[in-house]
Amino acid sequence: MKAEIKPPIANKKPKKLTVHNDTRIDDYYWLNDRDNPEVIDYLNAENTYTKQVMKHTEGFQQQLFEEMKGRIKEDDTSVPYKLNGYWYITRYEMGKDYPVYTRKKETLKAPEEILFDCNQMAEGLTYFNLGAIAISPDNTMAAFSVDTLGRRQYTLKIKNLLTGEIFQDEVLNTTGSASWANDNKTLFYAMKDEITLRSHKIFKHRLGESNNDDIEVFHEKDETYNTFVYKSKSKKYIIIGSSSTLTSEYRFLDADTPDADFKVFNKRKRGLDYSIAHYGDNFYIIANCDGATNFKVLKTNINNTNKTFWKEVIPHREDVLVEDIEIFKDYLVVNERENGLNKLRIMSWDGQEDYYLPFESETYTAYIGNNPDFNSDFLRFGFNSLTTPSSVIDYNLKTKQSEVRKEQEVLGGKFKKENYKSERIWATARDGVKVPISLVYKNSTKLGQQTPLLLYAYGSYGSTIDPSFSTIRLSLLDRGFVYAIAHVRGGEYLGRKWYENGKLLFKKNTFTDFIDCSKYLIDSQYTSSKHLYAYGGSAGGMLMGGIINMNPELYNGVIAAVPFVDVLTTMLDDTIPLTTGEYDEWGNPNELEYYNYMKSYSPYDNVEGKDYPNLLVTSGLHDSQVQYWEPAKWVAKLRELKKGTNKLLLHTDMDAGHSGASGRFESLKEVALEYAFILDLEGIHC
Repeated sequence: MKAEIKPPIANKKPKKLTVHNDTRIDDYYWLNDRDNPEVIDYLNAENTYTKQVMKHTEGFQQQLFEEMKGRIKEDDTSVPYKLNGYWYITRYEMGKDYPVYTRKKETLKAPEEILFDCNQMAEGLTYFNLGAIAISPDNTMAAFSVDTLGRRQYTLKIKNLLTGEIFQDEVLNTTGSASWANDNKTLFYAMKDEITLRSHKIFKHRLGESNNDDIEVFHEKDETYNTFVYKSKSKKYIIIGSSSTLTSEYRFLDADTPDADFKVFNKRKRGLDYSIAHYGDNFYIIANCDGATNFKVLKTNINNTNKTFWKEVIPHREDVLVEDIEIFKDYLVVNERENGLNKLRIMSWDGQEDYYLPFESETYTAYIGNNPDFNSDFLRFGFNSLTTPSSVIDYNLKTKQSEVRKEQEVLGGKFKKENYKSERIWATARDGVKVPISLVYKNSTKLGQQTPLLLYAYGSYGSTIDPSFSTIRLSLLDRGFVYAIAHVRGGEYLGRKWYENGKLLFKKNTFTDFIDCSKYLIDSQYTSSKHLYAYGGSAGGMLMGGIINMNPELYNGVIAAVPFVDVLTTMLDDTIPLTTGEYDEWGNPNELEYYNYMKSYSPYDNVEGKDYPNLLVTSGLHDSQVQYWEPAKWVAKLRELKKGTNKLLLHTDMDAGHSGASGRFESLKEVALEYAFILDLEGIHC
């Protein structure tokens, strides 16, 4: 007789948490200590339990891993782009996990110069990530950054590209990016607070000098803001930005005079959110000023940047969201979104042309690509859909001709785009609002109550989840699954108001939208509750926690990846990374109204003794965005209170952070576990 596998039971150590005369008892608060051996032992015990429960799927997981890996072209190469006399190319080599960054001078036939071989740099490390690379204006130096822990605390370094020497100049705990002044000697970078990891200071470093002599040029003292620094595409200005969820502010400096003082572009005003780009004698601005909820485009002379002098270029439209702009010497390209769909608008500076590139599907993604050359006549953009692999396209702004420079290869010989179908449908939420859902499935899949369906959503920060292609997802589609994206409120799929109606005191709309989409899919017989699965990560993991507290009966299985589930405790702790900067997203629980509202939906605070669906929870020990203890505490409480025999599994990556394992293929093992979990629940094992 097979022995029963018993789950680990976390010790209960009650801690009183009292705010606003309200006391919560947190039995698992003690898990908030990664240096405590008892905590590590508990996480390891949960990992062991997950491995035991999923042991019968290990062969299947390996099959899924090899299958997903087998669709990816290992010796792949990016489409070259030209910048300041050099062609830059990123390539991968057979059997290797990390990219190789290269360049060629003037022509693609020139000898290859290897800038960084990340495979060599990652040797002996369990985690490695190369951050941003900044090439000096004279092409002789590269500022680069590395993260070897997964907490997004980058060490900034400088390499001499002529000799290969890596200088002793080294700065710890940066954001990873840096910007060169035009003297090829001065470098600006952003430093993080060591406790909260908030990006709070901008420093100026001079090549060859001690880092201890670096000069602080800006300190963002407001704890709800993060600061960053970059160089304008025109190469004329060094720009410092400060931003919170609702408000932004910029400073700029002539890149030819790095020792001068930065000038404030427009003094911050709460609720005024804007961004800037330079062209000629003007700055171009995307802003939500004067009631422009969906943003509009303005311009102002470089000598008069205060809002008083801003002049309208593209007016605000209630049904069109302005997402981004790209400036060329002869054209302005605007990335817009209307009715959820991406649109690329081409406008000539002489006013003679104003038109949109044509796209026909309702389940596609189009976006402005890498266009670093200010003088180019080509717009590089990306395109894909739920059924169409990603393409990199160069559009000639003069001739209006397009050239597909590269379409993503799907290896294995089985994939044909015509074998798959996508559609967009609209569910009616309980308040009457129509919520779009994008779906994809194989033509041979019969839709009905027995059809397995995986429903995904995010729904926070105004982040839009566009319907895009995935070679990995084919492992589900080819086994009869429908994959769906619920474009719930909290994202910006239907504009800025769509976001505002899913945040702060409207946050529950995100949860109820997802639930109402689930019910619609069931009522429309795309699936049934016995075959419906849900997936969300990070803030989307909070969504997963919310829906299973509210309507657990709708789902057979749920995957919550690095889930933000202990909302109230985290938002009350201003020493945790991201907390203070997110008061405008979730609310400040030090205020009673927000405290009560958060408490009413925080997944950890609302766990009850009920039948929860089968649940797989993943986490990273070094996660700086969602601390590992949130999912650990949540699982411990669920294990204590839940009824029934459904699975409850916690898998913590003991080496990685928020983004999971590093390396091109290592992360596929995590996906294989997730897919094996839901496929096993469907009785599919090959």
